[in-house]
Formats: sequence, C-alpha cells, structure tokens
Amino acid sequence: MAAPLHITRNGAILEIVLDRPKANAIDARTSREMGAVFAAFRDDPGLRVAILTGAGDRFFSAGWDLKAAAQGESAEADYGIGGFGGFPALPDLNKPVITAINGMAVAGGFEIAIAGDIVLAADHAEMWFSETHMGLVADTGAFRLPRQIPRVLAMELLLTGRRLKAEEAVRIGLVNRAVPGPRLMEAAREIAAAIVRGAPLAVEATKEIVRMTEAVPVADCYAMMREGRFPTYKRLMASPDVEEGARAFVEGREPVWRG
Repeated sequence: MAAPLHITRNGAILEIVLDRPKANAIDARTSREMGAVFAAFRDDPGLRVAILTGAGDRFFSAGWDLKAAAQGESAEADYGIGGFGGFPALPDLNKPVITAINGMAVAGGFEIAIAGDIVLAADHAEMWFSETHMGLVADTGAFRLPRQIPRVLAMELLLTGRRLKAEEAVRIGLVNRAVPGPRLMEAAREIAAAIVRGAPLAVEATKEIVRMTEAVPVADCYAMMREGRFPTYKRLMASPDVEEGARAFVEGREPVWRG
C-alpha cells in the first residue's frame, strides 16, 4: 500500500501532502501518522512553517474515512496527539500551519482546513459540513466556526451542509485568498517564505499569544503579559534577536536571526 503522506522539506518549510485515493479520507491510523509528523515539525528548531494540502485537484480531504467506519472504526477512536488531522489539537503548536485547499474539503476535511493559521484555496474548490446528514456532529467546526465568522452564518453552514465555493469562502473571511489551481502551492510557498523572513521567536510568540488569548478579554490579555504567562514571548524578549532587529534596521541590512 502506498504511503498516505508525502513529506518534503524545503529549507525551513515542511510540505505535507495527504494522498489517500480516491478522496483523501482519513482513518485513525493516518491521523496518528499526521500527528507524529506535526509533532516532529513542532519540535524541530530548523522548521518554521508547515503547508498541508491534498494530492490531485479533486479532494483536499473528504474527512473521516467511512470505509474504516463501516469496518468498525469508532468516531471516538484514537486520532493521535494532534487530534483528527494531526495538528488542530496539537499542544503548544506555536509554528504556523498553512492549509492549501486543492479541491473539495468535506466534513472533517473542512474542519482541518479552517484550523490552518492561513488558508488558501484553489478557485475551483468547494467546502461543506456534511455531518448532520450522516448522523454526526462537526465538533471541531462547532468549536471554531462561530469564532471565525458571524454566528448565524456559522450555524447555517453547520446545520444545513450548504456548499461554499472558494470565492464566497474568501468573502466571508474563512479563506485568505483563492488562486488558480495550478498556482496554489506556489502561493502557499510565497506566504511561507514571507513568514520565514521574520524572526523565529517573534513568529512563534505571535502565534502563542493569539492561541492563548482567543477567548480572553483584552484587559486580561494585558494581565497575562504582565504576569509572564507567554513563555515564548519571554524567550524572545531575552534573546539577541530583539537588538538585532533594531540594529539591522539602523544599518540598512537584512537581519541575521539567531532564534
């Protein structure tokens, strides 16, 4: 059986291609493999950004593998350290993940897609939550969607299974941009390269702060900062990169980050 994941390391950028014909559906075993890949990405100081996409141009992912379900795999199976899809529930993941939706993103596949820090879509892509029509719940979608778009629109998508085309997903703020399919990975790599040009600890501290304060009132965010509850931010402020950024600006040169 062919490997379900194709992993490519391009300098500081890790590319992960989900390849499970015909619809890139994910069973528990594949999800655990994805979790192991993303945990290794998190812990590798040489890697800065991950890009997740699907093989081909028809499916990003159809979500949970219903063939595995028909053979007895439980919806509450062990999906690994990062939850279903490898990274949405991965603890302490302070490095950015770009999801590149190359085709249809359905049910759990859509949930994985919107868990990305930056979300790109091929202009022919479509995405929808089909769970209620299969007697299931889009749990991760229910957690995230009302925080990302207006609640009434989130409820419509979660309850009805209405399909979103890429252009509408951009318009409502679920997707950063839609690009022609052949340019999808090029666009993802351009954004990843722009992130890599930033200071490593500054990028990680930014995601750490966003991750830890998404449901916290602003006044409490300041209190958390004063109390030193953002460990990566503390490391950044104690690092040589803070002075290097200012020095490079004054000297008119590119900074040399030490992380």
